[in-house]
Amino acid sequence: MGFNEEYNKIFELVKADISKVSEELQNSISIKEPLYTPLNYIISAPSKHIRALSAFLYLRANNINIDFVHIKLQAAVELIHNASLIHDDIIDESSTRRNEKTLNTLFDNKLAVLAGDYLLAAALNKLDEIKNFEVTGLFAEIMKTMCLGEINQYFARYKTVTIEEYIDKSRSKTASLFQAAIEGSAILSGMLSRVEAKEFALNLGIAFQIRDDLINYKTTRTDLQSGIYTAPVILGQTSGGSDGIEKTLRLLNNYIDKSFDLLDKIENNTFKEALVALLELLKHE
Repeated sequence: MGFNEEYNKIFELVKADISKVSEELQNSISIKEPLYTPLNYIISAPSKHIRALSAFLYLRANNINIDFVHIKLQAAVELIHNASLIHDDIIDESSTRRNEKTLNTLFDNKLAVLAGDYLLAAALNKLDEIKNFEVTGLFAEIMKTMCLGEINQYFARYKTVTIEEYIDKSRSKTASLFQAAIEGSAILSGMLSRVEAKEFALNLGIAFQIRDDLINYKTTRTDLQSGIYTAPVILGQTSGGSDGIEKTLRLLNNYIDKSFDLLDKIENNTFKEALVALLELLKHE
């Protein structure tokens, strides 16, 4: 069975919860044509929803019921994620995403920037509706961290970076939004440890980014062409690139194993098994 088939089996366990997030997203934008249709497509386009999926599985594995605040929190995460994609397309001068024209291609950079900002404002509305100062503070810090990650990546283009700097960038750019989804959910539960949720989220998010970078390196190499040096390049430098992929796989498995360890305290149940299956799935690029 392939990646998508396995992922869909896991997805089915929390499909009803994620459907509610999709409905919440549909109610998040109120804007006129000609921008409404392409912007609505962006937030409703089929995707893996891996942040919401991992958060809902984590909650249900810990016997926490999903209520409206959890749905709104994941909607906020999705809005921020999609806003970051719109802004990334501008920065990278991308003309297509998911086989559709990007907003910067359909219109121009100025309108695309405003559209991304609009989604960020919509995310703030969701956080206001949740009315939890700890969650709001967490999201504010994470959004700042994400921006700093992009800034640092910009200034590091075509430069040799250490693996520690690469991991720090991966934590800032990618894993921090996993943190928002999972640690934020733990805060709202009123029962789960923020520290444990944060650690699990960051290890999962870093593993996800390493896997994504490995796939890019083995296929299109668009990162390398843009001067963004990821784990396979960094780890292969000492050996002329011959074992960069192998070393990256070991690095990936290290973060997956850390994530496994953080699930040990949870009693065995269907949702924990699904989280374990998700982690196993990330080993296969």
